[in-house]
Amino acid sequence: MRKISIELSGVALVSLMLGASAGAAVRSDLESAYATLSSKKWVDLTHAFGPSSPHWKGFGEETVDVLYTVPKDGFKVQQFTHVGQWGTHIDPPAHFHDGLRTVDEVPLDEMLMPLVVIDVHEKVNGNPDYTLTVNDVKNWEEKHGRIPQRAFVAMRTDWSKRWPDDAAMQNRDAQGHAHYPGWSREVLELLYEERKITATGHETTDTDPGFQTDKDDYSLESYLLGLNHYQIEMLAGLDQVPEAGALVMVSWPKPEGGTGFPARVLAILP
Repeated sequence: MRKISIELSGVALVSLMLGASAGAAVRSDLESAYATLSSKKWVDLTHAFGPSSPHWKGFGEETVDVLYTVPKDGFKVQQFTHVGQWGTHIDPPAHFHDGLRTVDEVPLDEMLMPLVVIDVHEKVNGNPDYTLTVNDVKNWEEKHGRIPQRAFVAMRTDWSKRWPDDAAMQNRDAQGHAHYPGWSREVLELLYEERKITATGHETTDTDPGFQTDKDDYSLESYLLGLNHYQIEMLAGLDQVPEAGALVMVSWPKPEGGTGFPARVLAILP
């Protein structure tokens, strides 16, 4: 057996040592980040969904069939049948626009973001048709500073407390017209085009307020998704998170070419 001798120059040796140190530093940073995150309070912003979950008026009900059981087969398997936009869910750009990103094309770095919560639940209490205003955004920024780029901005209305009552979510009057809060074009333009955020979310079934969807007007959702950004609908638990300082993590399964799917959303509190 021959012995192989390798001589390293001083520069090469220093480079090797620095590389090893850098690798150790990266591991240390990740371990430190995990220790920090695991010590924080985590809040679920996701509704558990089922056959009777609230949903958009044009969708049918979910069905759940048991295909195998433990007593008979030694294991249990359920088959779930529902539309992609079911429960707390992601709307990718392809939901409204052919050729834009589908569920499986959203990159991983758009799934962990600073969380911004714009709280208008008291205004909604007095006006279920309330739409978010630029002043609401400006008031948030006066208290917390400029909305950070790549943030996830959630509109808190406490509408999720009506879950799982679909009639309460739609809030129809005697004439059958829906009344629930929503976004405004001015705010969406400010957030996406000027503040350069990543995504938005809300507690209702739609981006557009009820008085618009009542006329099948979904122009705000079309505008948002047309920018090639995604949104999360029917969030929960926004009353349990601060207006600023938290992180939000959004995940979902990866259906090929998917135009929507139930999502799991959680906040990590500061």
